[in-house]
Amino acid sequence: MSGPLELLARLGAAVRGSLADIGDAARLLLRLLALVPAALARLRLVSDQIHFLGNHSLAIIGVSGLFVGFVLGLQGYYTLQRYGSSEALGLLVALSLVRELGPVVTALLFAGRAGTALTAEIGLMKSGEQLAAMEMMAVDPVRRVLAPRFVGGLIAMPLLAAVFSAVGILGGWVVGVLLIGVDAGAFWSQMQGGVDVFKDVGNGVIKSIVFGLTVTFVALRQGYACRPTPEGVARATTRTVVMASLAVLGLDFVLTALMFSI
Repeated sequence: MSGPLELLARLGAAVRGSLADIGDAARLLLRLLALVPAALARLRLVSDQIHFLGNHSLAIIGVSGLFVGFVLGLQGYYTLQRYGSSEALGLLVALSLVRELGPVVTALLFAGRAGTALTAEIGLMKSGEQLAAMEMMAVDPVRRVLAPRFVGGLIAMPLLAAVFSAVGILGGWVVGVLLIGVDAGAFWSQMQGGVDVFKDVGNGVIKSIVFGLTVTFVALRQGYACRPTPEGVARATTRTVVMASLAVLGLDFVLTALMFSI
């Protein structure tokens, strides 16, 4: 009987630990959301984080968006040519980017570049006992360290998604108009007539905001809760990429289903 009872005890301990982690994460998220106005009042800290998370990610976002636009231009042209609709290439590229690829790919790249940097930074501060020193000096580390980074990621992610989509559309124009020979007027007029600002661009902005909140929170949570050792920081950084990427893909399906069913 000791075997089944021991297995049941381990299962119960694992479930209890998971529920405790979920509760701690939810409490931290609510606290960060409540501290958003206070963080916005300290614009210097927030602007520094926007620079750290946004400007340092511009290179990979811009290059990735350009090549995604190149691929969309090629694949879209050869697909539309079968049905005699190559003039709609601009509409295809724009809708693919602003609705789906722009927010999702940007969020995945943001998790791999900025998310890991946030987790490593917070984890190193914890392992170096800087967070504990703040608490000893009656300084709230969540308010002073985590909240500005949370707001910075929340602002930087939609801006990066907009840059990705704009550069991607430019890449599709280069391939479709300059290289293949699609009429430039048809490329831009089809795009202008078919893309709705609120339904298409607005949905993409909402997605990018939700993804920015998710990736930034996962990164901060993993860094804040990691073990204060080099191995603990390394594992937390790995968990940030995995958990943030899976969360982005899952939320993308949920948001897409909600947006196009209303």
